[in-house]
Amino acid sequence: MNYMEIKMEVKDRDGVEALSNMLAEMGTGGVMIEDPQAIADYANSGLWDAHEFSEELMSRKDIIIKSYLPQDDNLLNKVEQIIIELNEIETRLDMPPTRVTYKPVQEEDWANAWKVYFKPERIGKITVIKPTWETYEKQEGDLVIEIDPGMAFGTGNHATTALCLQMLEDYVKPGMDVIDVGTGSGILAIQAGLLGANSVQAMDYDTVAVSAAKENIELNNLQERVSICQSDLLAEAHGQADIIVANIIADIIIRLTPSTVEYLKNGKVFISSGIIDTRKDDVLAALKEHNFSIIEVRENAGWVAIAARYEG
Repeated sequence: MNYMEIKMEVKDRDGVEALSNMLAEMGTGGVMIEDPQAIADYANSGLWDAHEFSEELMSRKDIIIKSYLPQDDNLLNKVEQIIIELNEIETRLDMPPTRVTYKPVQEEDWANAWKVYFKPERIGKITVIKPTWETYEKQEGDLVIEIDPGMAFGTGNHATTALCLQMLEDYVKPGMDVIDVGTGSGILAIQAGLLGANSVQAMDYDTVAVSAAKENIELNNLQERVSICQSDLLAEAHGQADIIVANIIADIIIRLTPSTVEYLKNGKVFISSGIIDTRKDDVLAALKEHNFSIIEVRENAGWVAIAARYEG
């Protein structure tokens, strides 16, 4: 199938979450966020080789959001709806105008074009994210996750995913039961399994993500420990977990919070991320309203992750 690339050049960082969520809800199968400042930070830190990126990219100020819609009978209606909702978001957030461009692409082009940006990277103390097409010399103590995200969100490079990976290193203990809501590429569920979780339920509403996560779970030989299913948030979850992790967005985390109490053991932990810093207080308030005590809040590059304990 061919796709239509939708490219948004965003000047206001506060608008990135709202626009990304809007595109995802249109059935685009996820979004790709190209943040020149984040890329420059990685290059300057030595994690990536700056020579692999163009001078134009490194000097750009705008954040690029890219997403892809199938070129089918619904394409025109979806594009029109995107423009309507974009205008509403710009008005609500008082954003500068967003430049939107469209380009047809072949499925193979989309599946491979972004791979130049994805290199092996250490996240946290022991976790290393390794793309399947790259080589990496494993060091003693490394926990290496083999991953090919395909069209699903979750490479570990984005601050929201990195914050979750770092928290899971600290909170997952052998024998625990874990639920990963909105699993994307499956990276968090895989990490939990490699950290020794007894069982991990990974779930996502997007069928593209479910397919990608299934392949990545198999790449890491975790089929016996990590399950994957299509689910609207926790609708298909069963039993209770020691940890629920959700790397989504603030509005959905707030909506999800009341139902987590049914699936979380008393005194156990809900880790939420994907929260832009301007929405941190809203999420904290929702957690406290539903009998969660805040363990810690971590922030990186304007994004927030929260670990909270359910007090029953």
